[in-house]
Amino acid sequence: MDNTQYSSLVKQLVDDLKGVFTTAGLGGEAGEYKLLTQSFLYKFINDKFLYEAKAFDAQNDYDTIMKMTDDDYEFLQMDLGNKSAKIKREDLIESLFNQQNEDGFSALFDATLNDIAVDNNDIYSVETAGNTAVRLFDSNLLRDNILDGAQRDIVARAIINKLAETKFDEHIFAAGFDFFSTIFEYMIKDYNKDGGGKYAEYYTPHAVAKIIAQILVGNDQPENVRIYDPAAGSGSLLMTLASQIGTDRATVYSQDISQKSSNLLRLNLILNGLSHSIRNIVQGNTILNNKHPEKMDFIVSNPPFKLDFSEWRDDVEALPEYNDRFFAGVPKTPKKKSAMAIYQLFIQHIVYSLKENGKAAIVVPTGFLTAPTGIDKKIRQKLVNENWLSGVVSMPSNIFATTGTNVSVIFIDKARSEDQKDVFLVDASNLGSKVKEDNGTQKTALSNTEEQKIIDSFINKEEIEDFSVAVKLTDIKMRNYSLLAGQYFPVKIEYVEMEPEEFTKKMTTYQEELDELFDKGYNLQNDIRSALRNVRYEKNKN
Repeated sequence: MDNTQYSSLVKQLVDDLKGVFTTAGLGGEAGEYKLLTQSFLYKFINDKFLYEAKAFDAQNDYDTIMKMTDDDYEFLQMDLGNKSAKIKREDLIESLFNQQNEDGFSALFDATLNDIAVDNNDIYSVETAGNTAVRLFDSNLLRDNILDGAQRDIVARAIINKLAETKFDEHIFAAGFDFFSTIFEYMIKDYNKDGGGKYAEYYTPHAVAKIIAQILVGNDQPENVRIYDPAAGSGSLLMTLASQIGTDRATVYSQDISQKSSNLLRLNLILNGLSHSIRNIVQGNTILNNKHPEKMDFIVSNPPFKLDFSEWRDDVEALPEYNDRFFAGVPKTPKKKSAMAIYQLFIQHIVYSLKENGKAAIVVPTGFLTAPTGIDKKIRQKLVNENWLSGVVSMPSNIFATTGTNVSVIFIDKARSEDQKDVFLVDASNLGSKVKEDNGTQKTALSNTEEQKIIDSFINKEEIEDFSVAVKLTDIKMRNYSLLAGQYFPVKIEYVEMEPEEFTKKMTTYQEELDELFDKGYNLQNDIRSALRNVRYEKNKN
């Protein structure tokens, strides 16, 4: 099977599960999202365990595992380590499938997921800023989300049958299939209404994530590095960067205020072989309660651009590390609170969180590049004056389907040497083609060739006419710290060869047109003067 067939297999399972919940009257209900994602995750964990067991010893199929002594099975789980979740034999899908005719099967289904959550609490729990652990599975998934008790066993049996008949064999794992992007784009987007959130806000387009990861890493091969996103969402930027570096050479750190996003990130880490980093996921307010004070090697982020934080704005200025962390200040509360530029806080936090030789890439509104005053300019000044800014890529409009805001990516490199006095600017705003989404919105999609053009020109510092340019720091300072590439492109003057007679004819035509315009202007002035002379003041007699 190839990736297209694997994708179809995953989508078919999602559709089958959706069908189960719709038949039970749960379609569109708030609990459907949990039932679907947690059922899918149970399936993945089960099949991944069986894959790793067989990879350890080709004899280890389900029947062999069930015949093992308790000691041998415990040794097997120890040998697998963090390659898979710990899972009791009675909690395997096939074991549960064989018990589906028992009364109260839904309670047995809930107990199975509860077992797995408890047995893996130290690995798979997500920490909150208040030091509370959020479990992998709900303790009573079916009981809490299916209110009609008569439906619970029916739904539980339907779920286990769908999970048992779908086979994620060793080939899909060996191929490194990207489960998350498939289920995210195909499944999660249907649940925007659940909790009022818009999941697309948490998902950075793959093209942007790829460009960021390849430019940040460049031709290096970093080892044992910390990568971090302080507004991680579902983690697409982190996953792409980890893949570029090597998942065995990177440890992921993250924080996000959204519980739903943190759960999605956990799912993403599990599906991408980064379970060892789940302990570093934190759900909480990064700005007020930074749970990752350690300095990072790489930081990537697509922070929120506009968000009302007026209720806790003053608390930021009271933080003990305020002066060091927020060097350019905190945005003032505007009349339209929703327009508060919270991204300005995240940029400063990222600069503060980088190691002395760390690198970062941050998605910003393109207006940040040219703002003549205020916090935006102070941040740009800091980056340029400290020689930390390595470059900027201005993206095409509508690269994000959910917003019309033009975005750019700023690249920071604290390890730049004193002889590096240029900033590389790329204007990719004219690239891409328009694509219509299923919901009727339009976005811009970059081709693989266009993505590579951006990446290669930046890494190789290749100047391309009307596309990319290397700008000296002194020139940037002279232009009020503007980082817009177009302002630094050379002005082109075209010279056209012509005979004296042709030149005289053109000049005569221009002179005649100019005289005509002057005459019209003179007549218009006289008309205005005449009209003004006839204006009289008359008092209203009523």
